[in-house]
Amino acid sequence: MNLYKTIVAAGVCALVGTAASAATIGGIDFPDGATSFADSVVSYTPGTGFATNGACQDTSLALGVPDFGGGNCDGYVSLGQGGSIVLQFTDNALTTSGDIDADLHVFEVGSAVEAMMIAISTNAVDWIELGTLSGQPTSINIDGVTGVVDGTAYSYVRITDDPNSGPGSGVFSGADIDAVGAISSTTPVPLPATGLMLVGAMGLLASAKRRKNKQS
Repeated sequence: MNLYKTIVAAGVCALVGTAASAATIGGIDFPDGATSFADSVVSYTPGTGFATNGACQDTSLALGVPDFGGGNCDGYVSLGQGGSIVLQFTDNALTTSGDIDADLHVFEVGSAVEAMMIAISTNAVDWIELGTLSGQPTSINIDGVTGVVDGTAYSYVRITDDPNSGPGSGVFSGADIDAVGAISSTTPVPLPATGLMLVGAMGLLASAKRRKNKQS
């Protein structure tokens, strides 16, 4: 019996060991810590009003934890008037919380508070509009929004600058996106390491049981 306990415990420990650590980031509690934030840029369509071509348009600055440094183009990407960016969660996904608490948080920074139109998707094709929301920063409860299905994993977030909000021109035209995080986050267990380890442990357990039955 000790063999069985050892094998099962090893598999369970492997799974538990991969759990993300909760953290307060930018004043917001994220149960999955740094894992909660968008990891990849799917597309970026800059809008108008930039004083200089390419200014504040490094899309990688919208990924990971918020890191706004206070200066122009310091840790964020500007959308431009009417511009849009699509971000993807790859090691987690946004999901519902089952209550009225915020599920998604957008860190919009800069000297001007600007409005954004936000949408989420499971496939970057079919979008669910969350409405037009003001920045600095923005917390959103997706529970109860028309089209949102409880427990579904939404891997994509689209943010579009409201062209009727904020300054019409400047180095940092449009909404300035520092980071996007899923407060209500679902994190899949990576199979190559922990999942296969547990599967292997279960196989060993079954094999041990068969040998015991033959001997009895």
